[in-house]
Amino acid sequence: MQKIFFAFVLSLAASSHFAHADTINNTIKIAVIDPMSGPFAPIGHNTFNSFTYLAERANAEKWAGEHRLVFDAFDNKAGVQESLSLLQTVIDKGYRFVAQGTGSAVGLALIDAINKHNQRNPGKEIVYLNHGSIDPDMTNSKCSFWHFRFDANSDMKMEALSSFMATDKKIKKVYLIGQNYSHGQQVARAAKSYLARKRPDVQIVGEDLHPLATVKDFAPYISKIKASGADSVITGNWGTDLALLIKAAKEAGLGANFYTYYASSTGVPTAMGAAGIDKVKLIGYWHPNNASALGAQLTKGFKEKYKDDLSSVSTYSLIASLSKAVKKAGTIDSVKVAFALEDTQIDFFGNPASMRKSDHQFQQSLYLSNWVKLNGKDVLFDQENTGMGWQTLQKIDAFVAAQPTSCQMKRP
Repeated sequence: MQKIFFAFVLSLAASSHFAHADTINNTIKIAVIDPMSGPFAPIGHNTFNSFTYLAERANAEKWAGEHRLVFDAFDNKAGVQESLSLLQTVIDKGYRFVAQGTGSAVGLALIDAINKHNQRNPGKEIVYLNHGSIDPDMTNSKCSFWHFRFDANSDMKMEALSSFMATDKKIKKVYLIGQNYSHGQQVARAAKSYLARKRPDVQIVGEDLHPLATVKDFAPYISKIKASGADSVITGNWGTDLALLIKAAKEAGLGANFYTYYASSTGVPTAMGAAGIDKVKLIGYWHPNNASALGAQLTKGFKEKYKDDLSSVSTYSLIASLSKAVKKAGTIDSVKVAFALEDTQIDFFGNPASMRKSDHQFQQSLYLSNWVKLNGKDVLFDQENTGMGWQTLQKIDAFVAAQPTSCQMKRP
């Protein structure tokens, strides 16, 4: 924590002179605008550590040729206005690349602000590298040439999740609960639409949207879920909102299965513990027990260095893709790198993955996983020292989860 705070202080103290000096020295500086304090700080720190850890490897192995990648943290406290203020700060300091991913409300605001800045300031264009804000509108009606998303959007994840759920005839009654902002609303919309298409016999027996990072006790919500007779719960919750929800379900003895987007994120594994075994499912692009030698190596190395779990590996997709684009462009000029990034393809832990040019939505395989005890076979890595980890139930190829786009992109 002290290391991160020190890095954060240094990033704020950096002057535009140094930012421009780094440009001359072929160093590409990326400003990470994510929460480093407040209820979502653990996720922000974990993500920033992932950027730092993977960038060190990328630089040592010259993924971007003779260019280097450096990430600096800026604390937005998960707020939209704070993020917009920081965006202006990093622009003034000479940054031309911004990374963000903790909250789609922030992401949507950044797209709008960066579009306006780039239109008004030719030659000083900003590229937005999105590692986790997954509102579908960001690559549809709000798509932008300057925005690239390295996580599957919520519709892609729901397509995969609902296909898996459709095959389980034990599922009869589903309850939806989420955070009351764009992401939570999109997850609920997609769940109702996709389940109706694939399993019209399944009943949606309840739906709740609660304030973001405000609820301290989810017992009343769990009581409603219990009373509804739901056998399954779908939630896009993340951070403390998911950890507290799972904790309340455990304390109430709720027997329903939880289908989640973010149960592998910081704090949630500890909250669910043994009570989550065979009950909590995860839809995502990766987990440490995927059969990948590189994944295992990075998981071990990150744990040794930070005493934490490597869970935010959209950071790997971002760094690998950006490095390849910089190497191809032969420059760190933001416009030229953006054009090169449109056609990037990488190996993502043994699976092909690529940036879709039409909307800048990363295309990759997804996994539906189950929370189980370590077994020494296909579950070798636990999370948060619980003795439990993720076991793949089904791999969903990229073309299955892919969604059409309504993006009408304007290129410079």
